[in-house]
Order: sequence, then C-alpha cells, then structure tokens
Amino acid sequence: MSVLPIHHRTVTVRGHEIFYREAGPADAPVLLLLHGFPTSSRMFRDLIPRLADRYRLIAPDHLGFGRSAAPAAADFSYTFAELASLTSEFTEALGLDRFALYIQDYGAPIGLRLALAHPERVTAIVSQNGNAYEEGLGADAWAPVLALIADRSPRTEAPVRAIRSLDGIRWQYETGVPPEFRDLLDPDAWHQDAALMAREGQDEIQLGLIADYGSNFALYPAFQEYFRTTRVPLLAVWGEGDQVFVPAGAEAFRRDLPDAEVHLLPTGHFALETHAPAIADLIGDFLARRVPARP
Repeated sequence: MSVLPIHHRTVTVRGHEIFYREAGPADAPVLLLLHGFPTSSRMFRDLIPRLADRYRLIAPDHLGFGRSAAPAAADFSYTFAELASLTSEFTEALGLDRFALYIQDYGAPIGLRLALAHPERVTAIVSQNGNAYEEGLGADAWAPVLALIADRSPRTEAPVRAIRSLDGIRWQYETGVPPEFRDLLDPDAWHQDAALMAREGQDEIQLGLIADYGSNFALYPAFQEYFRTTRVPLLAVWGEGDQVFVPAGAEAFRRDLPDAEVHLLPTGHFALETHAPAIADLIGDFLARRVPARP
C-alpha cells in the first residue's frame, strides 16, 4: 500500500491563522481530528497515514495551540464556546459540509458543541478519551481544576500551572501506560508540547481555558440528549489506564447510545502514542460499517 503524503497548510479564520494537517483523497469521506490539551495536531502523526487511503483527514491546531495563531488573552476570548465557533467556521472555510469527528480531551467539548450546533454535519463520532459524563472524571487529576473553577485565585492557579509544566505534561503521557509499551512513547511529544506551552502569553490563555471548563460540565446533559436524539454512530477507543478521563466515561456512552462500540486499550491518556495501528484498524472497520461512502 502506498503512503499518501500529509500536507501542512494554513487558513485564515476570523482574522486568525489556523494551521492544519491534511491527507487523503479530496472526494473521500472526511474525518475531522480534534486534539486535546496540551498538544496539537501532531498527536495524529501516526494515525493519519494509516487511514489516508480511504478518508480525507483534516487535523487543525486549536487557536492558541500548536502552530496556529495565539493571540493574547486580552485580544481573544479563550472559552470553549469560542473555540467551537471558530472550529465551525474553519470547517466552513474548507467547504466541509459532512464529516465524522475524532475527539480527544479538549477536542471532545469543542467537537460536541459543534455537533449540537450542526447535527446534520456529523456522520459519526470517534471518542478517544474524550469525555461527556461526570463519571469519566478522574477524581485526583481533576481536584486542582475543580478548585480553580470554583474560585480562581493565585492560590488555586498555582497547582494548575504545574499541569502544563514539562513534568506535568510528561505525567499525562506516561501514566497508565504498562511497562511493555513504555518504550513506544516518544519523548519528543511531551518536550514539544512543553516548549509550546512555555511561550509568552500561554499562562493567561491556558488558565482562562481551564477556568472555563465548567461550562462544558453544564452542557453534559445537552450532549447526552444529542446522543439519544440523533443516535449518532459512536466508537469509544479509550486508554484504560487514563487517570484524567477514566474508563467509566467510555462505558457511559452506552447509556444514551446502546449501539455505541466501546474498546478499552492497555494504555493511557494519549493512546495514539502506543496504539495507533490498533486504533486505525478499529476506526477503519467502524466507519466502513456505520458511515456510507460517498458515490
């Protein structure tokens, strides 16, 4: 099988340059890949080549992340509502009227907000440690974030800042990964994330987004109603060792989507780092069965 190239492109949305990776035939069904915190579209580097022969894969960097523009917090309202709106405008700028969603971490509330606003556009959802249920929240990992949401102050900001330090980011990559898979982790991943998180202006950008995460909790009932109403095909591929979004969050999808397909993998939060081949196989099989191909 020939490997199709990955193109690295930008598009201007609402005056901001959005970086994205793209591969696959222009007329193939679209899979929109939405990354999480604190990473970028680079997290899909091993997945995209494995699916590009059958799908058009598009992976943007959210505003403030990766290679996309990062306007100061004083110049852009960094909320999940605004990032979702910007993502919707991104899809319109690229002429994407129908697509499946791959949602991970921050990509989940961004993608699900998009789905609420435009359910007719979403053909299917792949959730890889992308949460929509309270039981999916790991208690220890979320304790400092919940404290910040409840009362933003210098006291509550300090522990949250540690989450995006080099050690804090490395913890997210390594925790829950069994010893036999540890040597598949690429240290460049957390070093690059940490370098981008250390740029000027990131402190206010990231603290603002984390403080806004409570707005996503408020939408969990709406997300769940969307699942029940639309019966959107959903595949959950979940690193079962994740302590940020625990496996109960994957199993919960079946409550509202009885046909949801749930697979727990022996890895952590960033499951693609160790299990990209298995995840690609699961996605390819799922989409082939649940999403009709374009003529």
